[in-house]
Amino acid sequence: MTYQALVTSRGEDGGISSRVETLGEDRLPEGDVTVDVEWAGLNYKDGLCLTGGGGLVRTYPHVAGIDFAGTVRDSLDHRYKPGDRVVLTGWRVGETHWGGYSQRTRVKADWLVPLPNRLSTRDAMTVGTAGLTAMLAIGRLETLGLDIEGGEVLVTGAAGGVGSIAVALLARLGYEGVALSGRPEHSETSEETRRHGNLGARGVSRSVG
Repeated sequence: MTYQALVTSRGEDGGISSRVETLGEDRLPEGDVTVDVEWAGLNYKDGLCLTGGGGLVRTYPHVAGIDFAGTVRDSLDHRYKPGDRVVLTGWRVGETHWGGYSQRTRVKADWLVPLPNRLSTRDAMTVGTAGLTAMLAIGRLETLGLDIEGGEVLVTGAAGGVGSIAVALLARLGYEGVALSGRPEHSETSEETRRHGNLGARGVSRSVG
């Protein structure tokens, strides 16, 4: 059975281009779990992979997409069965292994995480790798002793994916967040993000030139 994927190729002139192609099952990457991809995120690394930046992709043709969520189609691993909903982020998928910009992909079972029932595949990718990174960072700070009474929490790079979600999460948790960005034009966006994280939380949005 065929499927479609956004395939990135390098031309004879060295130029990088991408187009949607119809592929056969024989073009699926190696792995023991085949997943029907429903949603995939768009991250900074994806932009690099799609444009040939950063040297992340060494072999062409390639399928980018460093995170995705979907439903197991078939599995050679006992931990997963057809119909299971899963999410993947990391493991250099989308860089050295074909990723989520495809209707179907195949990966190692160890790379997958079962999706909690309360989350849809769309919800998982709305949060995505940036949200996971922000949550891990805040969780680590709390493990190290961060608490609401400890004063302001500075978020650098607050206009980016990880930073903007961190600002919203901190506000939702009741912290007094300070959004710091080197791009003054994003100061209003940072403040709006904080306010929507928790309308009752105090916060400050600052930018530096």
